[in-house]
Amino acid sequence: MRVLFMSTPSPSHFTPMIPLAWALRTAGHDVLVAGQPDVVGPALDAGLPAAEIGDTYDALEAITARLPEGKRPNQAGRAQVTDPGALTLVMPWLMHTRYLMKEYLALAREWGPHLVVSDPMEFSALFIGGMLGVPVVHQRWDIDRSGDEPIRTARALLGARFARLGLRGELPGPSLVLDCCPPSVRRAGPEGSGPPVKSLRYVPYNGVGTVPGVLAEPAPGRVAVSLGGLTADLNGVPLFRTVVDALEGLEDVRPVVTLPARHHAALGPVGAATHVTGPVPLSLFLDSCAAVVHHGGTGTTLTSCLYGLPQLVLPQLGNESVWGACLVDAGLALMLADPAEQDDPAVVRAAARRLLDDERFAVSARKVAQEMASLPSPAALVPELEALCAS
Repeated sequence: MRVLFMSTPSPSHFTPMIPLAWALRTAGHDVLVAGQPDVVGPALDAGLPAAEIGDTYDALEAITARLPEGKRPNQAGRAQVTDPGALTLVMPWLMHTRYLMKEYLALAREWGPHLVVSDPMEFSALFIGGMLGVPVVHQRWDIDRSGDEPIRTARALLGARFARLGLRGELPGPSLVLDCCPPSVRRAGPEGSGPPVKSLRYVPYNGVGTVPGVLAEPAPGRVAVSLGGLTADLNGVPLFRTVVDALEGLEDVRPVVTLPARHHAALGPVGAATHVTGPVPLSLFLDSCAAVVHHGGTGTTLTSCLYGLPQLVLPQLGNESVWGACLVDAGLALMLADPAEQDDPAVVRAAARRLLDDERFAVSARKVAQEMASLPSPAALVPELEALCAS
């Protein structure tokens, strides 16, 4: 079986699919990742064969184009989306689909996949499935409660273009949707006529790296601070400073801050109990932590859930606040969505203190971790995908 993996040009949209790609390869199937350089790099780092299509997208440039100097996007008042089904999250990828669908189709015709696995926002994958008559499986990378609306919008906005390229009939939907968000955290979305949604165990892939020596041994009171490299690049280093100052005000806490090395000097000096490291896969040390402070990114959120950790969420972009709200409802997190509260060390310190002292957060977090462990692994899904192609 040949399986073509496709993703919108954002590494965080692609990396959740890597464990499934590994599972298919180890089961003896051919795998190829097709995408722009933004996802080809992570694919090659993960040991997966890839075909480069188009130029670098560079989402950072698009976000910073109108960002006021010295302000984080959420400080500018237009960064957070509280509606998890908002089409504002979908429209950029709908428009982006127009530019590379021909190139994707040419590659697919040459390689001849039997199955396409894609990020739900890469609408070219559905086009290829319709053109080649092969099933498409969507693997969600985020909280998704938009139902059928994105595909209906794609049919309305891009239907004529798809037809000109040879698609007969309307753009098909996926045959199956995979969701790694634990059901107790995922909220029900709108009912529709879409495909079945299957829960899949989240297997963390946070890139490659080695465990820093200081993190090799457990330490009481260790709290991970992972606000994302994008947050730092978008004028967010002062936020890192605020969180460090807040946690250093708690005597029994040992913060571990993951921050790209290019920002370490701007962060400034830290206390003896604080360790600052470059980006490192969270799965390498979260089992030694008592809690996590993060921005609500999907990978960080689900990895923290997998390790059964209470979480303090400081959302910055997109629907990270939706993740935070879902975690709060599940009883394992607190969220500070207001930028003014995020920038106040006393407020952050009080939230962290409550998160660590109230055992109910840890109990709820452990329940979610147990739930995730009970879900089928990517390897267990392979026979179902084989049967889907055979049918």
